[in-house]
Amino acid sequence: MNSPRTLILFSVFLLIASTVFGVLNSTKVKALRVGINATTAREQMAERRRLEAEKDIVAREANIAAQSSRVAETENQVARAEAELVKTQTEKSDLVSKLRANETQVAELQKHLDELTKTTASPNPGAPSVAELQAQLDEARKQIDAAEDEKTLLAEKMQPSRAQMRSPEVAIKRRETVFRGAIRGTVLAVNRAYNFVVLNLGEHQGVEANTEMLVLRGGTTIGKIRISSVEPATAIGDIVGNSLARGVQVQPGDTVVYAGSNS
Repeated sequence: MNSPRTLILFSVFLLIASTVFGVLNSTKVKALRVGINATTAREQMAERRRLEAEKDIVAREANIAAQSSRVAETENQVARAEAELVKTQTEKSDLVSKLRANETQVAELQKHLDELTKTTASPNPGAPSVAELQAQLDEARKQIDAAEDEKTLLAEKMQPSRAQMRSPEVAIKRRETVFRGAIRGTVLAVNRAYNFVVLNLGEHQGVEANTEMLVLRGGTTIGKIRISSVEPATAIGDIVGNSLARGVQVQPGDTVVYAGSNS
């Protein structure tokens, strides 16, 4: 009798133990499920953050590429402006050389003319006849006139014509007829030796030669320039000397607007 009772008690003990283990296992399973869900949520959040970071990196790379493109374009514009500046300086140097050579030629011709005049006034025996001397004298005068004409043309190329400087009303009317927009630009470079500037405005912005522009600094007008040469993206303007106050000079970075503009 003791044997069946012992078996029953042992069976009851095993049943209770299995129940306890079942409850413990159920609790562990629930804890594992909660941990798995939390881990999955963290992984999903980390994935979203990674995707957002990738999008941010792509946007920054696109912004950097756009800025690099704008910097390259600006550098190209500056390079073109510098090339135009060098070209203009070379052309003006050539004009100065031609003008000096022309002045030397005029002086030599004038000296030769004076010698011919003296020879005609007091002829020596065996010297050329009066008719020959007169012919040489006329030829020398023609050469001097031609040299003076060439000198005048060179001088007109190097500086604005006096007619334009003496009739500002005509220039203003022409400028107001052609240019109605408020065009604004910047001085890229200044050549003080030949008194001209390079602008970041050109044909694309509607700039034309022989028009005047105001130079502004801090919203205040400090002088004027007259456009002498226009390219697609740049322009060259001669500084109107009498428009600047004493001690004031045009500098790179100054703003330029058309004289007829109110902006």
